[in-house]
Amino acid sequence: MPLTKESILQEVFGYSAFRLNQGQIIDTVLSGKDTLVIMPTGGGKSLCYQVPALVLDGLTVVISPLIALMMDQVAALKQNGVAAEAINSNLSMEQRQAIHADINAGKIKLLYVSPEKLGSDGFIRFLTSLDVQLFAIDEAHCVSTWGNDFRPDYVKLKVIKQQFPDTPIVALTATADSTTQDDIIVQLGLAQPEKFVSSFERKNITLHAKPGKNRVGEILDFIDDHQDEAGIIYCLSRKGTETLAEKLSDQGLQVDYYHAGRSSDERNAVQQKFQADEIDIICATIAFGMGIDKPNIRWVIHYNMPKNLEGYYQEIGRAGRDGGPATALLFYSWGDMSQLMRFVNESDANQHFKYIQTAKLERMWQFANAASCRTNFILNYFGEYRTEGCGHCDNCLRPPKYIEGSTYAKMAISGVIRTQESLNSSLLMDLLKGSYKQEAKDLGLPSIKTFGAGRALSYPEWTSYLNQMINQGVLRVDFQDKSKIKTTPLSASVLQDELTIDLAAHKKYEKIEKKSTKPKADLDNLVYDAALFEKFRSWRLQLAKEMKMPPYIILNDRTMKLICAELPQNEKELLAIEGIGKGKLEKYGETILKKIRG
Repeated sequence: MPLTKESILQEVFGYSAFRLNQGQIIDTVLSGKDTLVIMPTGGGKSLCYQVPALVLDGLTVVISPLIALMMDQVAALKQNGVAAEAINSNLSMEQRQAIHADINAGKIKLLYVSPEKLGSDGFIRFLTSLDVQLFAIDEAHCVSTWGNDFRPDYVKLKVIKQQFPDTPIVALTATADSTTQDDIIVQLGLAQPEKFVSSFERKNITLHAKPGKNRVGEILDFIDDHQDEAGIIYCLSRKGTETLAEKLSDQGLQVDYYHAGRSSDERNAVQQKFQADEIDIICATIAFGMGIDKPNIRWVIHYNMPKNLEGYYQEIGRAGRDGGPATALLFYSWGDMSQLMRFVNESDANQHFKYIQTAKLERMWQFANAASCRTNFILNYFGEYRTEGCGHCDNCLRPPKYIEGSTYAKMAISGVIRTQESLNSSLLMDLLKGSYKQEAKDLGLPSIKTFGAGRALSYPEWTSYLNQMINQGVLRVDFQDKSKIKTTPLSASVLQDELTIDLAAHKKYEKIEKKSTKPKADLDNLVYDAALFEKFRSWRLQLAKEMKMPPYIILNDRTMKLICAELPQNEKELLAIEGIGKGKLEKYGETILKKIRG
């Protein structure tokens, strides 16, 4: 019988039905049309080209930016009995020759390569001699200067359309606003592509944002409520990852750090330990993550504010890939904003690129300070407009109360004017609070008429209210002048009572309530044998060490929990479990059934 997308989904990948709009995307790809797919991390983008690759007769070439990502995908495909290989710089000459021979013999269905490799003349000539049926470009936002991770090597991918005008291309990414989507189409030369944009909402991730006060203490409290769960903490600097990892390690936590300054061997060792569940926490720069396909990451913390919403959205998507509950916690401060703005201004990029990055950074700042639904903020940013709250962000779970804040706004504006717009936020608050700290006295703040006018409010309250005043445009931060607070055209309207200011009342930040991940509440209230699950975890970990691959490639947590709930007694019942295809049944079926009977 001819292979169909449904039979491949069931027999190879072990799933009974397509999710989101996977089926429609696959049909479009198989029809020979170029396709642009915007689908959230964990939504099943890879199946949108892996299934067509197995239906089509010839070779599918997949362009992927990271070696680690390629190797995980290839290992997972091989576990499912699919003939897949990756060509990368880590291979020996003998290994390359063996792969080339298999390709020439038609034995390989999916070939993964880097954009640098595909852009080389020799490799393009090699591909023109083959029966290439499909090109898949993963992380396609990297081709656009509007994307959050522009890579010059991706621009060279326009050679695909030039050399293979009749071969369809499917471009895929999780993070692209409408401008980036249009630019991807132009940069890759896609011919009237079908565009599929899935919802950007990640319903299983609860979003929280807090001002960056006592970050280490807040993180320790958070981790105390999420013990034995895997998580990533993103830091802005290499030094920051090391310092934070040391502080957490001093508290007895299983933690390591990851950044581009470590050797390749060190980075690989850290990543492998994290993937093998040998350590729970990684403190990392954004160099870590794109190649991580670990499904049981339960939380992501941003120690510093990211530079744009695309990066933030992509990074929080590394939590909860298995569909289970997850948490994203963002810390932010004017210091973060100033540093990121300085990075943009001091870069060698052209003015157009700097303008784009500045605009994106300002939107990130507005998101961090938002008093309304954070999910809707993200959806609106990506062109998916909605007004009703999401129910899974801090502002929906604990809606703010509003106060008439014009008096506080007048205090702040007056302080800015009377000091000739010379103070940053910290010093402006010292002025309003009536602080006699040495720096305030050296600047002569006690002699200013506004000194102490706002002493009834706490520093956290002033931080919140100043942020909101800036977001409402009655004050501004001049990031090019040492982050000094300055007036705007609206400032005079407030002072003259022509404009009324409403502020979300400051709320004390409570402990972040953890969504239960205990067995009885996990996977839609699935009840399963927790003791058997732990036995499977031990068996999987030992097998992963022997096979030198991450445990989740053998079986992910979701599949093991379903096995422990259904307790299949024979191969037919085991094959009906989501995530068990014929390849895994052949490799592990007998062992799994023996453990269940035991």
